[in-house]
Amino acid sequence: MAQLLRVQNFNVSSDGIGAGEDQSFENPFGHAHPERLFAWAGATASWPMRTDPGGSRGLDDYLTRDYARNIGAEIMGRNKFGPQRGPWHDHEWHGWWGDEPPFRTPVFVMTHHTRPSLMLSDTTFHFVDGDPATVLAQAREAAQGKDVRLGGGVTTIRQFLDADLVDTMHVAVSPVKLGSGLRLWESPDELLDRFHLEVVPSPSGVTHHLFWRK
Repeated sequence: MAQLLRVQNFNVSSDGIGAGEDQSFENPFGHAHPERLFAWAGATASWPMRTDPGGSRGLDDYLTRDYARNIGAEIMGRNKFGPQRGPWHDHEWHGWWGDEPPFRTPVFVMTHHTRPSLMLSDTTFHFVDGDPATVLAQAREAAQGKDVRLGGGVTTIRQFLDADLVDTMHVAVSPVKLGSGLRLWESPDELLDRFHLEVVPSPSGVTHHLFWRK
């Protein structure tokens, strides 16, 4: 069975923006406050950071659980690891994810400034400089037959879409407008030349866009 490259539970605003402007250490998403985009997932029973019982069931919960299904490796852009730019000046800081990152697989961080791999609990970050096809080949080998998740951010997903490497994609569109920032699309119809699309509204207010390759 073929290893798929999957975008899972990626969140954008109703005007297609996945990250706001003025990203910083204190505000990883810039002016796009995470609760405005991710509230649907955080409200589910399966949200991995949930500390209290309860939470919603149904479609949102199913898609939250599906995030980790059959994933053997992840690819992300450098900005998803942390806000530093250029050469690495601080090797002691281990990114936004803390000492217990949620990935629990090999993670390939795309950067023009490589550094030694970093192991934190069950997650190992590899810092790689390569084109999308080369990085995907590395991630597939590390995934040992399982699928590879393309974690984002927007620029990284666009690179892999432009290289025609994405097999399936789930994008949750939240009912908020951000106006400016990094835009995944002007309209999801832009992808219909290569993908089937099913749009499923949720009672939470988000609209789930499910793409699979034609």
